[in-house]
Amino acid sequence: MTAALAGPQAAPTRWTAVAVVVASGVVAALQVGKGAIALPALRTEFGLSLESAGWIMSVFALLGVVGGIPAGAAVARFGDRRLLALGLAALALGSAVGSTAGSFPLLLGTRVLEGLGFLLVVVAAPALLQRIVAAPDRDLAFGIWSAFMPGGMAIALLLGAALAGWRPFWIANAVLAGAFVLLVLFAVRARERVPDGLSWREIGGDAVLTATSRGPLLLAGAFVLYSLLYFALASFLPVLLMERMGVAVAAAGALSAVAVGANVLGNLAAGLLLGRGAARWMLIATAATVMTLTGIAVFALPLPPMVVFLLCVLFSGVGGLLPATVLGAAGLVAPKPGLGPMTLGLIMQGSNLGQVIGPVAVGGVVDAAGWPAAAVPVAVAGVLALVVATLLRGVFRA
Repeated sequence: MTAALAGPQAAPTRWTAVAVVVASGVVAALQVGKGAIALPALRTEFGLSLESAGWIMSVFALLGVVGGIPAGAAVARFGDRRLLALGLAALALGSAVGSTAGSFPLLLGTRVLEGLGFLLVVVAAPALLQRIVAAPDRDLAFGIWSAFMPGGMAIALLLGAALAGWRPFWIANAVLAGAFVLLVLFAVRARERVPDGLSWREIGGDAVLTATSRGPLLLAGAFVLYSLLYFALASFLPVLLMERMGVAVAAAGALSAVAVGANVLGNLAAGLLLGRGAARWMLIATAATVMTLTGIAVFALPLPPMVVFLLCVLFSGVGGLLPATVLGAAGLVAPKPGLGPMTLGLIMQGSNLGQVIGPVAVGGVVDAAGWPAAAVPVAVAGVLALVVATLLRGVFRA
């Protein structure tokens, strides 16, 4: 990472504050994971097809598709710490109201509010980390941060399966998110870095520059394809395990948590490998190759149930190399100093686009032609990811 993302750094690293910021990301990811483990119950209660149920997951990402760069601009204009707290407050309110939903449209409406909160958290938190992490610790800190999504999803899959019904889990998440609003405000003592006199017109110009620069676009493309691959499997993993392995919902949640949790190890490994000089484009290519081959095998081949599960673990674990690699490169490709938050916003926009496409595409083809058909979008996304990794090789050398 370079000063292009954040400017002057605090020294030494404030690890207590780092822990609160990373944990805030985990709380945000819980809101994604709770949807995945609740899908079977929601389908039964509201009479949903698999494709319709996929929108429980994809509504978050749909907001991110159009809101990534605006969220980055808002962080730059109003301050990362404030917007991190605001995002957590939106998560708390959405989850609280969602717990009372009596219809699917109302539940989706509360998921929109949660999605806005999620977007603010995942854009503001890394920008805040840049100000409280010393330069020598950045690869490690971002490796830890990048594990927030699989970590939160794994926790949600474990805890959600153990609760009686989905509504208590929604209430618990509302309380937790509200508590983290206070933690961020009182435990993360970091002065806001809000530029003076920056007009919205200037912000708009910076947004256009970021969105049209080769490096940020390729990183966003890598995250589009990673998220498509990852969420194509992770979103329906409990359902897949129940249908392919015949396990109960609690067992499906536990097995899914193990598979998703393996992604944490991949993120941490990426931070260590980058610190030892590993090529970023090669880590991206490795993740894409393994995810593609194992994803095709899981969906298309008539394998024994335990082999399917182990392939899911491998898919998730090696795939974890990509997020930390891409997020850690944002400062390297930002078109000019100070545009790190917008570059991160564009990358998250790509991540969310993949999250929209993955669950809906897989849900649609599975409804139409069964689980083996899901191998087709996985194969296409994997080939494209390898192309993007090759193009990024030239960007990182420049």
